[in-house]
Amino acid sequence: MSGHSKWHTIKHKKGALDAKRGRVFTRIIKEITIAARGGGDPDGNPRLRTAITAAKAVSMPADNIKRAIQRGTGEIEGITIEEYTYEGYGPGGAAVLVNVATDNKNRTVADVRHIFSKWGGNMGEPGSVNWMFEKKSNIIIEADKVSEEKLMDLALEAGADDIQQHGEVWQVLSEPNAHESVMNAIAAAKIETLSSEVGMIPKNTIKLEGSAAKSMIRLNDALEDYDDVQSVFSNYEIDEADME
Repeated sequence: MSGHSKWHTIKHKKGALDAKRGRVFTRIIKEITIAARGGGDPDGNPRLRTAITAAKAVSMPADNIKRAIQRGTGEIEGITIEEYTYEGYGPGGAAVLVNVATDNKNRTVADVRHIFSKWGGNMGEPGSVNWMFEKKSNIIIEADKVSEEKLMDLALEAGADDIQQHGEVWQVLSEPNAHESVMNAIAAAKIETLSSEVGMIPKNTIKLEGSAAKSMIRLNDALEDYDDVQSVFSNYEIDEADME
């Protein structure tokens, strides 16, 4: 994968999310609620602990976090939210994974299918593209925030598998169960992160150009904008000129 295009893809997605702070809050609240079904004590629930860390990173009020946990544990009433993953293809054959959290599966699957179709993609069968990805802890740090040697030492010591430079950023990859320890080590060193998540990383990428690149960006943004979508992962690669 071209590091230059990788950085511009990251920057585009981060900019889109920064412009939608309310959507970020909604997604994290859903994640906390779902995670709390496994127990309301974050000390014994790693998924909840990670969700709370994400909430604090965007300055979510403590009361919002508390209520989301209580809805998950059943202490206060709330709608029932279920998780689903949809798979499909975008313009140019890019593989796309869409994770949703919804109280109405029929509505959501119809809406996601419509978004795919509108921007030149199509929904696939379960398992059609999932095999092209692997679940990893994925932490992005601006390259000027820390030296390669320092980041390498602390991240690998904390359990990271690999550190790669893509243009203006470092990408720290780890197994999902090492996510928390690596994040704690980075935080303890007072290094700011651009993003951190346990998500699906493509094993290989596909380069898109011209109209296919433009339509893929629009498809990605439309999916990100949809209220029930929690995360979108794809294997496309786009050069700087097309990204701009």
